Amino acid sequence: MKKISYIFIFIIFFLNKSYADINNDFEAWKNEFKKLALSNGISEETFNLTIKNTKYLSNVIKYDRYQPEFYEDTKTYIEKRTSNKKVNSGLTLYKGNSDIINNVEDKFSVEKELMLALMGIETNFGSYVGKMDILSSLATLSFDKRRSEFFTDELITLLKLIEEEKVNYKTLYGSWAGAFGFFQFMPSTIKNYAIDYNEDKKVDLKNNIDAFASAANYLSKIGWKENQPCFQKIELNENVPAKFLNTSARNINNKKKINSFKKYIKNEFYPNDINQNSIVGIITPDKDIVENADPLKPAYLVFSNYEVILKWNRSLRFGLAVCTLKNKFKNAL
Repeated sequence: MKKISYIFIFIIFFLNKSYADINNDFEAWKNEFKKLALSNGISEETFNLTIKNTKYLSNVIKYDRYQPEFYEDTKTYIEKRTSNKKVNSGLTLYKGNSDIINNVEDKFSVEKELMLALMGIETNFGSYVGKMDILSSLATLSFDKRRSEFFTDELITLLKLIEEEKVNYKTLYGSWAGAFGFFQFMPSTIKNYAIDYNEDKKVDLKNNIDAFASAANYLSKIGWKENQPCFQKIELNENVPAKFLNTSARNINNKKKINSFKKYIKNEFYPNDINQNSIVGIITPDKDIVENADPLKPAYLVFSNYEVILKWNRSLRFGLAVCTLKNKFKNAL
């Protein structure tokens, strides 16, 4: 019994020491980061208001390593995010905000169904925007080695927005990855695409007017084409060459005209009703993630609009879920 107690005490001591070491390393990182921030035009006053009190958030690292995009099969992922309850919630939001949503749709040529789908999946229509301290989240991910360069750039961008008084640092609570507002914009997205649509001299991404306009502006600028297809589910024949099967959201490779893929698609699943000259790729999103997955199922033809959604979030499943929910809203409105 004493032996077990000693082991338990040792484990607690070891863990406490590890946390202390990480926190010490994090404080040392902040000192180095300060030099970088000041060299990028951030004032010492802004740095002290923002970074000085940030904390290392161990849960952020856990979330980063265990995202649902990396372990859920496609069917489960999509069903969870495109339920009838989700559709009904979106319809309720639309009824209360139809004037602004329709106005934004007309101005930016981005369908309301797509905006509702993105808002629904990102934050459940604004009901869950996240409670994490964004500054601490970004600092933690910048300190971490896995994607340090990306998150360091995002943190510097956010500090510049604060320095320029475009963002109020006291409001910065959102996702574990540093995203903010009803549509979960990262700092670089806020800088490049967020707009003050109600002209009150501030960009408020937790306000429907600015949020919908900013989302539509972003989608329009990155290439969304109104009333064009997103994806088509297919079933493949066994003779399809492996080189055509995309499993990564980073790039969709080996794209061709639809009719060039006809010999690889089972007849009953071939999309005759879609422009046969459309350039598409094939994705098989479960292959590299789901254990013992069928290498040919599920499979989808994906169009240029689908690749626009991947610019929003580099996840094959996310793109499929957004476009699925968009289609459900189209049928309901």
